[in-house]
Amino acid sequence: MKIKVLSFVLLFFSLTSCLKNQADGVQVLDVAKYEKKMAQPDVQLIDVRTPEEFSEGHLENALNIDVTADDFDAKVATLDKEKPVMVYCKLGGRSSKAATRLKELGFKNITDLEGGIMNWKSENKKIVE
Repeated sequence: MKIKVLSFVLLFFSLTSCLKNQADGVQVLDVAKYEKKMAQPDVQLIDVRTPEEFSEGHLENALNIDVTADDFDAKVATLDKEKPVMVYCKLGGRSSKAATRLKELGFKNITDLEGGIMNWKSENKKIVE
C-alpha cells in the first residue's frame, strides 16, 4: 500500500511540474517528441550540465552552456531569441532551471527534455562521446 501511495505522489508531482513548465511557456517533451523536434531547422540545442559531464557524452550538435556557471547569461546572450532553444541536463532539474532563466531573458520557444539525458540513454538513443 505504501508503494502505491508513493508512486501516486511521485506521478502527481511529475505531472504538475511538467504542467507548470508548459504554463510558463516551456514545453517539456518525452524522448521521442524531443528527438523529432531536434531535427527541425534552426534548433539551438543546449546541454546545461558541467563541462566534465558534457565530455562524458552528449547529444549530437549540442552546445555546452553550464547553467550553474557565473557566465550562463552571457553565453546564452549569443543565441538567437527568436529561434527554438532545446535544453537538457542529467535528470531534468538543471534544465528546468535553465529553461526558466531563458524565458526570463526573453527567449520565445523553449523545450526541455523530460528526464534528461538519463532518460535519453534509457531508450538507447545515440550520444556523442
